[in-house]
Amino acid sequence: LVLELNKVIIPTYGTLPDQQNLHTPEWVDFDDKPDSLFFKDGQRRIDFVLVYEDESKKMTHKRSDRKKQKRKRQVYESNLINNGLQLEATRSVLDEKLIFVKVHAPWEVLCTYAEVMHIKLPLQHNDLKTRDSAFNWFSRLFRVDENIIKPEQEFFTAPFQKEHLSNFYIQDKDTFFNPATRSRIVHFILSRVEYATKNNVKKFGINKLLDTGIYKAAFPLHDSSFRHQSADPHCPSERYLLYREWAHPRNIFKLQPLDFIRKYYGEKIGIYFAWLGFYTNMLTVAAVVGVGCFLYGCLTKDNCTWSQEVCDPNIGGNIIMCPQCDKVCTYWNLTITCESSKKLCMFDSYGTLVFAVFMGIWVTFFLEFWKRRQAELEYEWDTVEYLEQEEQVRPEYEARCTHVVMNEITQQEEYVPYTACGKCVRMTFCTSAIFFWILLIIASVVGIIVYRLSVFLVFSAKLSQHISGTEAIRKYLTPQTATSVTASLISFVVIMILNIIYEKVAILITDFELPRTQTDYENSLTTKMFLFQFVNYYSSCFYIAFFKGKFVGHPGSPVYWLGKYRNEECDPGGCLLELTTQLAIIVGGKAIWNNIQEVLLPLVKNLIGRYSATARSEKVVPRWEHDYHLQPIGKLGLFYEYLEMVIQFGFVTLFVASFPLAPLLALINNMLEIRLDAWKLTTQFRRMVPQKAQDIGAWQPILQGIAILAVVTNAMIIAFTSDMIPRLVYYWSFSVPPYGSHSTYTMKGYINSTLSVFSISDFKNASKPFSPWFGNQTTCRQVYRDLRYPPGHQHQYEHNIYYWHVIAAKLAFIIVMEHIIYFVKFIISYVIPDVSEKTKSKVKREKYLTQKLLHENDLRGVKKNMGKTANKIIKGADSTFQPKDE
Repeated sequence: LVLELNKVIIPTYGTLPDQQNLHTPEWVDFDDKPDSLFFKDGQRRIDFVLVYEDESKKMTHKRSDRKKQKRKRQVYESNLINNGLQLEATRSVLDEKLIFVKVHAPWEVLCTYAEVMHIKLPLQHNDLKTRDSAFNWFSRLFRVDENIIKPEQEFFTAPFQKEHLSNFYIQDKDTFFNPATRSRIVHFILSRVEYATKNNVKKFGINKLLDTGIYKAAFPLHDSSFRHQSADPHCPSERYLLYREWAHPRNIFKLQPLDFIRKYYGEKIGIYFAWLGFYTNMLTVAAVVGVGCFLYGCLTKDNCTWSQEVCDPNIGGNIIMCPQCDKVCTYWNLTITCESSKKLCMFDSYGTLVFAVFMGIWVTFFLEFWKRRQAELEYEWDTVEYLEQEEQVRPEYEARCTHVVMNEITQQEEYVPYTACGKCVRMTFCTSAIFFWILLIIASVVGIIVYRLSVFLVFSAKLSQHISGTEAIRKYLTPQTATSVTASLISFVVIMILNIIYEKVAILITDFELPRTQTDYENSLTTKMFLFQFVNYYSSCFYIAFFKGKFVGHPGSPVYWLGKYRNEECDPGGCLLELTTQLAIIVGGKAIWNNIQEVLLPLVKNLIGRYSATARSEKVVPRWEHDYHLQPIGKLGLFYEYLEMVIQFGFVTLFVASFPLAPLLALINNMLEIRLDAWKLTTQFRRMVPQKAQDIGAWQPILQGIAILAVVTNAMIIAFTSDMIPRLVYYWSFSVPPYGSHSTYTMKGYINSTLSVFSISDFKNASKPFSPWFGNQTTCRQVYRDLRYPPGHQHQYEHNIYYWHVIAAKLAFIIVMEHIIYFVKFIISYVIPDVSEKTKSKVKREKYLTQKLLHENDLRGVKKNMGKTANKIIKGADSTFQPKDE
């Protein structure tokens, strides 16, 4: 359907049309009804509000600029009226410079644009019987009271058509289009009405007018205050109910009223909270299992034989370790790592292995069951065929359509913003920019690594000399700990700074790409931002997990970074505990930073605004002025909420083998996050323009990619970062003959047999420590488990047979674990259908009713008309051929 719009446009910025041809809003004074959602006549509902500053009172621009802005605004408002909208202007109560233009869409305009936008509207009540779940009695305990928020009626729906108006379920024209739908239709019109042309390029849309400052704000109204119900008896006070039954902290254990959220805010916000609630519920199972595995590690840590050997003064006390850096580092005793080895036993246990396998399967269940839930919401919220039928082209795309191409499907000419060559150039430029910024992140990670290598030398030389505290401080504040913590903090600061910069860069790149629809725009931006965030947040964790301490050589022949910095080494128990520390700092710091950004800043801004407004006046303020002083939601809407949760999902799944408590922390965070996000939306922000959304968009394949990668990363963490495989190999092969001396399988002697021996006489001058050697010993032990032959052996300092057994076991473990989990994931994906049979039945029933009510009624009308015509023809024929009476 092509809708021709009446347009009044300015040929150039310097030309002003005849003022008599311009329609202007009717001016009225505020009627002292603060809760009113209607024009002054009390009949026409306010569907949208535009706010501008009176040009005659502006002092910040040149007079010519103010006149140009006024011309554009007047033409724009005139075109809105020409397109059927009704406008009413009122001056601000608190600030005389502000003008509020209230917009109302009459019935005819709503019907016309509902057909243009293919909006689905009710045909008749859903007559399919629903069976209550076996757990319905249990879930009822956590639901919102149905006497307060009544369940939404279920209807079969169809795309609206004016010619079939009588077939739709219309009880009252004023309520047939709910406020969210009315606002969406009006915003559609506002985004496409022109206000000027320049150099044959059309200028149109409320977004550009907002960007240029002609309008200060454009938003739909909240229906009431969140603190109390509206004084208007015709107002349902849905905002108040949402705050009381959803956003208030006391509802933290209640289920969300998703249908009510969708009704008030639209499908896009509804689907976000549905996904976040579903993810949080699924985390409950993961958190319970994770806590169980952690408790198993705590209960069995006292039976950890290798840790007991480290702490034993007769074993660990007699093991002297080689210096960890050149010259300034000294020899040290293994018992220094006693406390860290005890902590490591809690995380590096067999329970962690079980939990890593469980999480690989859990993430599959989560994604498969979410697909089913999403399919149910698609049907219930009328978004099943949304992308094919309803989504419109972005105004920014339409404005650039100057090139003519032939559509391969319709074989008709259509306009596009660029040629095939132009598109290739754009994609090349955008891809290059993305890779440049990713390389910049990698460079920052390399900088952090160089910092770690250089500062470790300083801490090793200075820390022990400047600590004058007790032995406990010396025990915990080791050079490695100080290096790890400070590097993690610096890494976090760098991550936050790069986030701020890249956010702007990603938006500029996506704007330059010029995606066709809003969904394409958001998916493109999502892919760029997540790719950057993935490298930004996870690169340091990948370095610690898979690179640190893996390529260090041995004391006589160390490996150097940039030919200067000696490569880092892990603790004798591996880098698992350091990885846990890194995760805790990044995840914890990120949560605190996000809460400050998302909650504290809008709250402070609103408090300042309210205080200044109250200081100026004690007058009665209308609803639209209250809403104007709230914070705007931003162009990207819930993008950052999704990004925050998906990054968290990555930490929960990719590195869960190093921190089994991650799901528990994520569960607690998400329970608060749901209510904080709800609180922000209902109390601190203007009402968002309701938008359709079929699913969670590009985040779905991103989650699936993380789920696949998580199996590999956890298998590799267990194999290469933890000490589990070397311990198992020692227990089953090297503790007993022919390699071991014990008569039964045991972990005794593990520490002594896995720390390679090095002769101090083999130190090179460049790495020989300044501190003198003490005692009569002539050897020291390597910090890491490099498993080499001792000095004097014919293959001294080469990898021994134990090393190759461990490598073979690690590779075998990764292959077996991956194949088992991937096979189980495939079976689960195959067994669980994406769409339930109940939902399929509802979709089929709706299609049948649509065909019956809309198309068969037309067919009956055609048959009826054809029947009348046939009867007339037959009667005419009979009268023609009937013999006359003589």
